[in-house]
Amino acid sequence: MPLWASLTPIAAAALLVAAVLLPGSLALAIACVAALLGAVIAAVHHAEVIAHRLGEPFGALVLAVSITTIEVALIVTLMLTGGPDQATLPRDTIFSAIMIICNGVIGLCLLIGALRHREQVFPVVGNSAALATLLALATLSLVLPTFTTSSSGPTYNSAQLTFAALASLLLWGTFVFVQTVRHRDYFLPLEDRADEEVHAAPPSVAQAWASFGLLFIALAAVVGLAKLLSPSIETAVAAAGAPKTTISVAIALLVLLPETMAALRAARANRLQTSLNLALGSALASIGLTIPAVAFTSMLIGVPLVLGLDAKELVFLLLTGFVTLITFVSGRGHVMTAAVHLVILGAFLFLALVP
Repeated sequence: MPLWASLTPIAAAALLVAAVLLPGSLALAIACVAALLGAVIAAVHHAEVIAHRLGEPFGALVLAVSITTIEVALIVTLMLTGGPDQATLPRDTIFSAIMIICNGVIGLCLLIGALRHREQVFPVVGNSAALATLLALATLSLVLPTFTTSSSGPTYNSAQLTFAALASLLLWGTFVFVQTVRHRDYFLPLEDRADEEVHAAPPSVAQAWASFGLLFIALAAVVGLAKLLSPSIETAVAAAGAPKTTISVAIALLVLLPETMAALRAARANRLQTSLNLALGSALASIGLTIPAVAFTSMLIGVPLVLGLDAKELVFLLLTGFVTLITFVSGRGHVMTAAVHLVILGAFLFLALVP
């Protein structure tokens, strides 16, 4: 285990305690920001160790759940501290995650794979099922609230919100069962179907348990540091005159950065299906687990929750779903499909800053 991976979660937890006991220090605040980034990266590293021990596609599932735990922690923390002003934060963060994953992560993986291997082949059935689940979750959670009439604005009433949360859990749970048990072979790289044991030697049981403990410390540090730094982050965004959605994009980029690195490494090693497992698993968990969490938090603390997307975001979601479907149906990754995904991501980021 690298020394930094062992020390970073402990250092982040120590800085969290120091910041609580000694508030107001600028140097300590800067150190806490660095510790937050380090804790996120360390958490994903330890999740990867556990994932390697469990094997594919369980590895992608562990990474996705770990990433989503961090995302949910950041969103719920900001909801608790921001109150009604954060009513759109969950929607904007989930939507940003979908755009970044389906266009940024997948686009970069396709590009890296194409530049190194010219063209990569991946199975269609599993990825198509994942995309169908993702589009259904996105429609139930982010599209339908714009058109319902039981409550004012792009919102759900309590009954509708409960149904959306349960439906999200059901779809995500069913997908996990299909991915890991019922049709596990749909999500294995084509070259692994005859021999699933082609990876490097997995870590020992002791290493896996050590990573599990450090993963728990890292996630706890992320939650605490996010709560501590959230007022400063909101103040900085307001002072810069940036749109409020910038916070959502920043959360999504921060949370997805380490997993993006893992997906790119897999694509470079000609394991594009592993990259797609990581990307789609994160997108599905981002909705399937985040919506129930924020729905419960909203009803518990009485904070309104605006889920329905605006017209511009609906167009981006439709375009992304259509382009991703074409990519997956082809079963092949090359430079052209990568360019289309990355241009859509560029448009999303530009219009988020210049709405």
